[in-house]
Amino acid sequence: MGKKIFFFVFSLLVAAAMVAPQGDGAPKFPTKQISYMIPFDPGGQSDREARRQQPLLEKALGQRIIIDYKIGGGGAVGWSQLARAKPDGYYIMGINLPHIILQPLQQECGYKTGQIRPVVFFQGTPLGIAVLKKSPYKTLKDLIAAAKAKPGDISVGGSGMFSGHHVATLRLQSLTGAKFNYVPFTGAAPQMTGFLGGHVVAAMANSDDLVKYRDEIRVLGIADSQRFQALPDAPTFKEAGFDMAEMIARGVGVPAATPEPVVAILEAAFLQVTKNPNVVAAMKKDGFVPLSMGAKESKEFVEKMTVVYKEQLKDIKK
Repeated sequence: MGKKIFFFVFSLLVAAAMVAPQGDGAPKFPTKQISYMIPFDPGGQSDREARRQQPLLEKALGQRIIIDYKIGGGGAVGWSQLARAKPDGYYIMGINLPHIILQPLQQECGYKTGQIRPVVFFQGTPLGIAVLKKSPYKTLKDLIAAAKAKPGDISVGGSGMFSGHHVATLRLQSLTGAKFNYVPFTGAAPQMTGFLGGHVVAAMANSDDLVKYRDEIRVLGIADSQRFQALPDAPTFKEAGFDMAEMIARGVGVPAATPEPVVAILEAAFLQVTKNPNVVAAMKKDGFVPLSMGAKESKEFVEKMTVVYKEQLKDIKK
């Protein structure tokens, strides 16, 4: 009887230890596998970076990281689910700026920006507009002239609606007086497949895709403050006379109510990965801009860019 009581008490102590705070007051986290969701198609920037991070995150957190997908609405389907997920740190998702700002500003999309807590931003891609090598358009001004001559005739492919690609296309229209036919794809991977297959005339694309397919395309302009190192021959929009800089920033987010100690543990793991020299070098080689923003800086970044994009939308709608 004494042994039974001993083992009963022992089992209670073990169970209590599993849920008790760690020495510094933080919860014991994680104690099981984490679902890392991607709201876009496999093969895109978010998916490829998550795959690069996966083994390093598993080592840092001591648990399996399962990558899965929740596709649709230019990311909105996934972010709607993230906003309503259990805020315990076991369901995290790739997030994109300006998408998570623009979508709720433009329409009812199933979530609000404030329902998503950014943990880190780890990567950026300046946007650029490109045509195929066989295209008759040799410069950005050629493309714009054609779009002015036949409004809506020049199709421009992008990833999603009310995304960075969409708004960059709208801004280009606003700055130039041209009228494009914007064609949304469910992610960057199908966007580039459609573009390379000739289904759209041009693509407003991420810098890494422009680098990846540079032998098959002609980059007419980069929406950055200076020429992109991996594409030195591609002029900036500013060089063509249009003051425009647009970049997609990628990171990971959790539901807004996720406890601070859990956010801190995830933040530390991701920052460890983002600062890994091999990861940084690989991102640069692939045409990405490495970022390393922690939770506080990421939250402030979202707040700052919300103001910026609200003003941009006013200008676009004039």
